[in-house]
Amino acid sequence: MTRHVVVRAIERADAETIRGLGDAGVATVHEAAGQTGLLDAGMRPIQDGARIAGSAVTVSCAPGDNIMIHAAVEVIEPGDVMVVGTTSPSTHGMFGELLATSVMSRGCRGLVIDAGVRDVADLRRMGFPVWSRAIHAEGTAKATPGSVNLPVVCAGVAVNPGDVVVADDDGVAIVVRERAGEVLAASRRRLEREEETRARLETGELGLDVYDFRERLVEMGVRWLDTLGE
Repeated sequence: MTRHVVVRAIERADAETIRGLGDAGVATVHEAAGQTGLLDAGMRPIQDGARIAGSAVTVSCAPGDNIMIHAAVEVIEPGDVMVVGTTSPSTHGMFGELLATSVMSRGCRGLVIDAGVRDVADLRRMGFPVWSRAIHAEGTAKATPGSVNLPVVCAGVAVNPGDVVVADDDGVAIVVRERAGEVLAASRRRLEREEETRARLETGELGLDVYDFRERLVEMGVRWLDTLGE
């Protein structure tokens, strides 16, 4: 099968599940998914305080060439998040204010791109959330075919079209679409446990005891001494 295709129709998780994962946040979702799906630490938000979740529209581009991002705009549906990977490393400014204007008109919730973006002041002013590898003004070509809505690798994580993207100040997590409901349930259980733990910590209990770390440290050979001379 040719890899140079634009796939128009993809399956998506239901809106309530996506919303719940977004409310849980990246750190909780990553842990609830078995510490999987977290994009590498080089992917950073260009803004503070943004929190989004949506279905991945995946784009594969040649480095320094953004023609497939333009092709992807046509298939975006409200609530989607564009996820862009490149076939080799790139920090070119592959996305800026005009493309943001275009995708926002389609209801796109944000962009995750393993490359660079530019017009950052405009993107912030527009309120369009972006997580990127770099901020760089270097221009791009429009000459090399790629794909839209085929599997891509973005910042070390395999992303399939329709997977759930959760992004906030802590980074970006990808939840496999077929596991979205399961991960949401695990996220809610985790949040409930954290609420109980928070209440105990607020009374002055130590994390060493709340989490039973003291016993574990003893098993590892750690000793508590009143003075170093003991």
